[in-house]
Amino acid sequence: MSNQLFDAYFTAPAMRAIFCDAGRVQGMLDFEAALARAEAHAELIPAEAVAPIEAACKAELYDYPALAQAIATAGNSAIPLIKALGKRIAASDAEAERYVHLGATSQDAMDSGLVLQLRAAIDLIESDLATLADALAAQAERHADTPLAGRTWLQQATPVTLGMKLAGVLGAITRHRQRLAELKPRLLCLQFGGASGSLAALGEQAWPVAEALAAELQLTLPEQPWHTQRDRLVEFASLLGLIAGSLGKLGRDLSLLMQTEAGEVFEPSAPGKGGSSTMPHKRNPVGAAVLIGAATRAPGLVATMLAAMPQEHERSLGLWHAEWETLPELCCLVSGALQQALLAVPGLEVDAARMRTNLELTQGLVLAEAVSIALAQRIGRDAAHHLVEHCCRQAVQQGVHLRAVLGANAEVSAELSAAELERLLDPAHYLGQARRWVQRAVAEHTQFSR
Repeated sequence: MSNQLFDAYFTAPAMRAIFCDAGRVQGMLDFEAALARAEAHAELIPAEAVAPIEAACKAELYDYPALAQAIATAGNSAIPLIKALGKRIAASDAEAERYVHLGATSQDAMDSGLVLQLRAAIDLIESDLATLADALAAQAERHADTPLAGRTWLQQATPVTLGMKLAGVLGAITRHRQRLAELKPRLLCLQFGGASGSLAALGEQAWPVAEALAAELQLTLPEQPWHTQRDRLVEFASLLGLIAGSLGKLGRDLSLLMQTEAGEVFEPSAPGKGGSSTMPHKRNPVGAAVLIGAATRAPGLVATMLAAMPQEHERSLGLWHAEWETLPELCCLVSGALQQALLAVPGLEVDAARMRTNLELTQGLVLAEAVSIALAQRIGRDAAHHLVEHCCRQAVQQGVHLRAVLGANAEVSAELSAAELERLLDPAHYLGQARRWVQRAVAEHTQFSR
């Protein structure tokens, strides 16, 4: 049964599969099977005990409602699972059951199982980020010279290009990919410390077993167990929050550009997408809503992970528990946002003519800076600023285009010809370094992707 009615909207199915009940259980069972192999390799347990333990380490063999009920009493998911694992093994091999979970503690199984889940989650996130970056790079190059109004404080400012806006998102996504690559070696490490972190129960065999266990699970072996040092997980949670925030920025801008009054860029249309229950004309930004929703929810989840860091002594009461659903939920939220971004970006519908029309709404005022700078080279900055400011007020009062007022002004005409004014008031000629920003963002993306 699906976890929530909204899963298909807010979560990628592949990510939910990683963090479903079976995924959590299988992560712990993978730890237990690997522990048996490692202890046999170190000659701590008989080699014959491994096969019966491995055979029982399959998530589909277990009763989840019964486990859920037992967790409420036990206080964590590993204790009842290991009991059920032991019973299953004992039914076929009583000798092998003696060696289940030898020297480990519940948190070893849960944390290492979580890391295995996170490794699979990171694979999905990395793949989606790479695909999204490719799509953003293609769209940024395609629209490198497509002018639209820059907006500051939600008001029209000087012109930018759509490519420049998309290149900004691309730059953020590339940095997130770099961050993810950097943190993986820190995050994907074994948790194995036994009761209080010293592995005393395994005696002299503790280190050989730890090395073999890390190798079995293909995880790095950290400098020591990290039962109450949670910075690795919180670093990853923080990165997920950053990714959600950048995707939320994309969603926010896209939804604003889709507004009726702007009508410049749209999510790709599809049958039944974005409709209203009452208004047949509506085309709602349903993908952008997920991006914004994830960016709104993620900070609270990241804050929970941060708040859970001051864990007591060698094993935490309650703070560790606060992580169990928080980090998986962050992964699921980001996965859902990535899926929606991957639907929106490659198929963006761009109305360049509407962008041009909107640039003309102020009748030239958005290019007043261009005129002021050109005049400043001839009559000085302060004089130019006051002159153009006066012309702008006059244009507004008279309801005419700034070009007409500037052309009729003797001081301006003495310095700028009609052809120069025409060029200065053309948005296509006041795009600054927009194309360069696109080229640099695409180059950085290409370099990282090699």
